[in-house]
Amino acid sequence: MTVDFMVDDRSVDDSASMHPHVIVLFGATGDLARRKLLPGLLRLSHAGLLPECQIIGTSLDDLDDVGFHNFALSACEEFAHRDIVQTHWARFRAQLHYVPQNDGPLALADAVARSEERLSRPGRRLHYLSIPPAAAHAVVHTLGAANLVDRSRIIMEKPFGTDLATARVLNGAVHGIFAPEQVYRIDHFLGKEAAQNILAFRFANGLFEPIWNRGHIDHVQIDVPETLSVDSRARFYEDTGAFRDMVVTHLFQVLAFMAMEPPTSLEPRSISEEKNKVFRSMKPIDVSQVVRGQYLGYRDIPGVDPDSQTETFIALKCEIDNWRWAGVPFYLRTGKNMAQGARIISIAFREPPKSMFPVGSGIGAHGPDHLTFDLADSSKLSLSFYGKRPGPGMQLDKLSLQFALHETGQETDVLEAYERLIHDAMSGDHTLFTAAEDIERLWELSAPLLENPPEVDFYHPGAWGPPGIHPLIAPNTWRLPFERGWRQAE
Repeated sequence: MTVDFMVDDRSVDDSASMHPHVIVLFGATGDLARRKLLPGLLRLSHAGLLPECQIIGTSLDDLDDVGFHNFALSACEEFAHRDIVQTHWARFRAQLHYVPQNDGPLALADAVARSEERLSRPGRRLHYLSIPPAAAHAVVHTLGAANLVDRSRIIMEKPFGTDLATARVLNGAVHGIFAPEQVYRIDHFLGKEAAQNILAFRFANGLFEPIWNRGHIDHVQIDVPETLSVDSRARFYEDTGAFRDMVVTHLFQVLAFMAMEPPTSLEPRSISEEKNKVFRSMKPIDVSQVVRGQYLGYRDIPGVDPDSQTETFIALKCEIDNWRWAGVPFYLRTGKNMAQGARIISIAFREPPKSMFPVGSGIGAHGPDHLTFDLADSSKLSLSFYGKRPGPGMQLDKLSLQFALHETGQETDVLEAYERLIHDAMSGDHTLFTAAEDIERLWELSAPLLENPPEVDFYHPGAWGPPGIHPLIAPNTWRLPFERGWRQAE
């Protein structure tokens, strides 16, 4: 069965108003391109959100156009979320071209020139660097040597350096060829519908914005456990670890969305300014408030040091020293090979006085009230609270109000994170991208941990981390695993 993509008038008008594009996809045969980028571009094309464009793949693999077409078809058949309509695929395939990276800058420049001749009018160039961070310098210089900087934007994948010094070197190299406004540092967490819904929830609802502060919120948890091991990424992970891979690049950005002051508008500059204020207000990481873990068996993976101190798990406490958040701890946790995969923000509200309730009523027995965002693609939200149990006396139970995207009937309209961010970059919208100033400030805050990391503690695969995570958050407790599950779709 084939399912067509939904197209509405707004999406058609949007793509028609955009410049034609030549998209140059570096690392076009890599895992990210196979799983996300090529299926995402196909989805945008089908949904009427991709302007007139030509797509040039380039990588170290020695392919021709036909070989790249076959690779792209296989990727889309395996990872696209909808069945492929053959007429749509034929149109998309005609836009795909390939040039081996080893052919050099002149061959790439020639391929771009030929693709631009196929466009109905002059357009823009979008260079997507789906490559290891170590290769970014060479690719940026290749684009400069190929004279492909004018009318261009460049999307860069994380991590952006490995510490403050390397981040500054990388930013300097990129800005030596591309102007800052041409550079789009991607964080796919911010491209998720659920992450953006945090802004809508906070600033569009008079019920919650007045209590979004230290007077009403006790603590915040941002929890991103993953069930995946790192077997296929051991070489990358051994040089990176969970903190560089996830916290600096993803969790801190989510924290900024949750903690920032109201922007003056939803324009990129306004949102970036408020995020940067959060980062400037954060205290440097206190190493005594960090737990690093490593799952048993990691050191047995080929390519991993038998005495490796690379963390596959990290939990830490952060503090924001400003008027709104002073004294409110933010607890961050992420790791590989854990019990469940989830992406949760959980906000614990301060508990009210309980003197009016009799002993044994159940008040406070299940912890404070929580507002919980599920940042997975299902986009769920839950508000827990105490309510009276039916019957005589005053016996209280923990109840919850829940919302899920499927209840709106609009879940098919949701763009995946990479789809949204590619579209935003073509539109010139920096709102959901990360600025160089933010990146350098986060590495500065991370310096105490990077310079003096605590020893890793071990945890079993399928656990929630090492034992030290519980004293870190005491007297509070981690929200995952949930005592009560999400309500399932009917």
